[in-house]
Amino acid sequence: MKTAQLLLLTWFSPSYPVGSFAYSHGLEWAQEAGDLPDAASLAAWLADLIERGTVRSDAIVGVAAWDAATAGDWPQVASIAELALAMAASTERRMETMTQGNAFLLATAAAHPVPELAELKQVAGPDVAYPVAVAVAAAGHSIAKEELLPAFMLGFVANLVSASVRLGIVGQTDGQRVLAGLMPAISRAAAELVNASLDDLGACAFRSDIASLRHETQYSRLFRS
Repeated sequence: MKTAQLLLLTWFSPSYPVGSFAYSHGLEWAQEAGDLPDAASLAAWLADLIERGTVRSDAIVGVAAWDAATAGDWPQVASIAELALAMAASTERRMETMTQGNAFLLATAAAHPVPELAELKQVAGPDVAYPVAVAVAAAGHSIAKEELLPAFMLGFVANLVSASVRLGIVGQTDGQRVLAGLMPAISRAAAELVNASLDDLGACAFRSDIASLRHETQYSRLFRS
């Protein structure tokens, strides 16, 4: 197995210290609102995120950051980093991507250092969105976009399936069935977006955005988003 593949397995492992276990990306409110009563509704919700929601948007941002970092265009990296935080649809979405990005940078700079990570902190400031941090690290380690993108998207969706299990939307076995069923959609989206640009940004998963806003005032919560 190539070093690049091992790095991706490490970075998107549940044990990598980015704190992803603390976030449900609005699923907690969606469950309480009755939007997610079973595995089928969860699969449809996650498919929307892949095809027209934040999974897609984060993938496009990551591709743009990878391209800029690979070209050594650090002013463009800084601009993309700023855009990534500005795109957050709610306070909790911003916190989710920012805290995971900062934690990823801290862990990766310590365990898998490359000069690009130091450069990113220099140009982007103290807070970096998660897809930007991952993309710049991948560029620094010469990990191809074609390898990075499906791994990143699968990691995103797998974390949401894990949150769904803990919320009781599905059990562990059904959670894995949902994830397996979404793999073709992830593969298609990754292949489509590998050469995307910021001009391709655009999302219409409105119910997910509303869920992230409603979660901020939810009375009883397990998750931070």
